[in-house]
Amino acid sequence: MPTVHLLGGGWDPAAAPALYGPFLESAGTSPVVATLVLDEGDGTTQFGRWADVLRRTAPCEPVPLLVPLGGRLDVADLGDADALLVCGGLTPAYADALAPVAGALATWLRAGDRPYAGFSAGAAVAADRAVVGGWRSAGVPVCPEDAGEDLDEVTVTDGLALVPWTVDVHCAQWGTLPRLLTALAGGPSGLGLALDEDTAVHVRDGVGRVAGRGTAWRAERSGTAIAVTGLRDGDAVR
Repeated sequence: MPTVHLLGGGWDPAAAPALYGPFLESAGTSPVVATLVLDEGDGTTQFGRWADVLRRTAPCEPVPLLVPLGGRLDVADLGDADALLVCGGLTPAYADALAPVAGALATWLRAGDRPYAGFSAGAAVAADRAVVGGWRSAGVPVCPEDAGEDLDEVTVTDGLALVPWTVDVHCAQWGTLPRLLTALAGGPSGLGLALDEDTAVHVRDGVGRVAGRGTAWRAERSGTAIAVTGLRDGDAVR
């Protein structure tokens, strides 16, 4: 199974090698990186932000793959790229663009042993059941409204099923850990990860490894209880 790299967001240059380095290393020498951006009108500019970070981290060739808002990824557009980075933006729209082609995308990744990296929204949609937004549960606030992604109730939809955890992002910065716990309490998934910014979990053979400056919050449901463990740089995630 190709490696999967979950990035919780953040733009601290000092953290970039820990976040993007293992992804680029998995992609081979001077890899071509398909860089998928949901285009809300500024897609070229947004692509440039990630391309700059990737090039500063290691020799590589980022190529833009802009999917219009409301559109769907055509997996054929990935071509012979060596790796895929799914960037950040409006998470529900990323799920709409990617979940319908999850099977074809997984086949493409496996066929070339190509690594997948997801930044913010791209990390959230890597899950089987993806937390795409919302800030209230049954009308009760569980996280700041600004983190709601234009949704009211906490919303979980189909994702890419690349990792065994339900994933939320910008955890410490946006206060999203309660949203993840809400999703776990009300859904079929019993495992979750909430990632701080400038923090990543790099997954190989089903085992993750935390990297970066913040915390990866692992949550596991057992009956009606949910246990939360904070994991830091170098810690394993199972």
